[in-house]
Amino acid sequence: MTAAAAIAPAAVASHRADFPGLAPGWSYLDSAATAQKPGVVIDAITRAYGEEYATVHRGVYARSATMTERYEAARERVARFINAPQASECVFVRGATEAINLVAYSWGSANVGRGDRILISALEHHSNIVPWQLLAERVGAHIDVAPLTADRRIDADALADLVTERTKIVAVTHVSNVLGGITDLKPIADAAHAVGAKLLVDGCQAAPRLPVDVQALDADFYTFSGHKLYGPTGIGVLWARGDILQAMPPYQGGGSMIEEVTFEGSTFAPPPGRFEAGTPHIVGAVGLHAAIDYVDSIGLDVIDAHERSLALQAREALRAINSLTLHGPDDGTGIVSFTMQGVHPHDIATILDEEQVAIRAGHHCCQPLMRVLGVPATARASFGIYSGPEDVEKLVAGLERVQRIFG
Repeated sequence: MTAAAAIAPAAVASHRADFPGLAPGWSYLDSAATAQKPGVVIDAITRAYGEEYATVHRGVYARSATMTERYEAARERVARFINAPQASECVFVRGATEAINLVAYSWGSANVGRGDRILISALEHHSNIVPWQLLAERVGAHIDVAPLTADRRIDADALADLVTERTKIVAVTHVSNVLGGITDLKPIADAAHAVGAKLLVDGCQAAPRLPVDVQALDADFYTFSGHKLYGPTGIGVLWARGDILQAMPPYQGGGSMIEEVTFEGSTFAPPPGRFEAGTPHIVGAVGLHAAIDYVDSIGLDVIDAHERSLALQAREALRAINSLTLHGPDDGTGIVSFTMQGVHPHDIATILDEEQVAIRAGHHCCQPLMRVLGVPATARASFGIYSGPEDVEKLVAGLERVQRIFG
């Protein structure tokens, strides 16, 4: 990918104008944490909370029926977005964190026992570590950790060597939230399925920038969060193969997820309703639908090429700052992590904020990965469809000021 793949400046300006949260002169380089929201998403949410609002799956009056149709239309839209065979395989959750917890608690409790093994990687977000630790502690299982290659990707060969007949699930990220590297999932899926294990993929960073086809990826579970996909917070998706989802017990109890309740016992609705207890995030689903429509109107291939071009531009410019170390592969997505000798990432971020450049600084909910990198934290710049070359220039200028301040 080269700088020639960048979207024309006029098109970037047009996209930027779609986002009312982007103040003039402000370079927002924290899209990997959460993306800004386009006006079409905000408008859809406003209408859904206003003249269209009603509950779903309960009322027999016209507006409730209409809102139920919109809620389920959002599920259908999600299914098409990730090429899921059936919309009923898509469960609305609060985000990828809840999705992974749901799988670990529901599927995990039913399928992982004492002495079994759970395989993750050194690249994982805490949300793809802690739920498995809780499961392992609860049932007496063991956790194995696949190491990384020299360029900080999951070592697929080493991972395959760790797979045993006792391995029940392999849980890995599709795109690293710290380093931007893309995981080659096919050999990992093959290694897992060779012993009958399942593959869960954390797609939080992939869904906003890469075409996702859950069937082609050969995953068993795939998760992502709406707020990183230019949609609202508090909504996300768990996709699971239909037969797996059908066999999973409920994660929570309450309204909507039941067929019949008596004091003697209860029977449960089929998926996805079984896993959506209580009043759902109706408006969040509507907003997610609008966000997916917006992203698709631009094209994920276009977004990916644009972000990679900016990341490459940033890496090439940052290499000229001799006190700065870049982390991760050069051919990753639009995420660039770095450290500066003698300067804490929090100080970098504070000075950049004075220059109206917003980046993330810290361990990015990846403390084990920080230990692998040999640093307590990194600074991270991450791009979106509204980012342009001028944002890279401001980032570089701000970092040159950081270097001058700290000598």
